[in-house]
Amino acid sequence: MANNTVANSTDITSNDRAGLLGTLWAVYGIVRLVIALVLIFFNGIATVMFGALLTRVPNPFALMTDFHILYVFIIVWNILSGIVALGAAGGLLGRGSSARKIVILAAFLALPVLPFGVMLGVYTLIVFLPSRRT
Repeated sequence: MANNTVANSTDITSNDRAGLLGTLWAVYGIVRLVIALVLIFFNGIATVMFGALLTRVPNPFALMTDFHILYVFIIVWNILSGIVALGAAGGLLGRGSSARKIVILAAFLALPVLPFGVMLGVYTLIVFLPSRRT
């Protein structure tokens, strides 16, 4: 009977953990999509600001092209990370059976984003990756 009580309390803790992680991933996904929108909206300003730095560079056009490629990559990364994070949140909050794969993908996509992506990604990987103790 004591083992049954311990198992039930562990299930409740894991359900609470999944609910909390689901909420955090939803907030993170919304923030990533808002950042992508801000980057898109301020594209012209960012281009002018970066271009102002290139006045004494021998080949400013190549650097401006590199800037635009990097800027588009950052926008796509934010959109992709936001969509996957919202999918992970839906899987965690809906208690879906296939949520593990998308949650791990969301955690890896979040790792390069300092500091909150690292914190959320590492904690999620600790919770969802299999341990060697089992």
